[in-house]
Amino acid sequence: MNIQQLYDYCLSKKGVTEHFPFDEDTLVFKVGGKMFCLTSLKEWENGSPSLNLKCNPEWGEELRARYDAIQAGYHMSKVHWNTIAFHGDVSNVFMCELIDHSYDLVFKGLTKKVREEILQSKI
Repeated sequence: MNIQQLYDYCLSKKGVTEHFPFDEDTLVFKVGGKMFCLTSLKEWENGSPSLNLKCNPEWGEELRARYDAIQAGYHMSKVHWNTIAFHGDVSNVFMCELIDHSYDLVFKGLTKKVREEILQSKI
């Protein structure tokens, strides 16, 4: 997966927007105004890309134990966020599943009103 594929994949999800709330380097994808995926553009350029993704705490611990590429979230809550390195032992297909899981967790945490607005939007 390259940065364009990641970008396209995240933006293909219902209600997703992109932002740079912290600096010009950190690309953040949000749904309903809440973050579900963060990545450093500089790290993509340096050849060591990774993603910060939200994760169910119990599953997150299992993933960290099973995969070398998955660590506790860098600069994030270590309980609810993982940092996943690309080009490690996590396949692109599984990376997409982890992105989906993060999106779903954040989407389910939105208010019913916001979820309905997103589902009814044409974007």
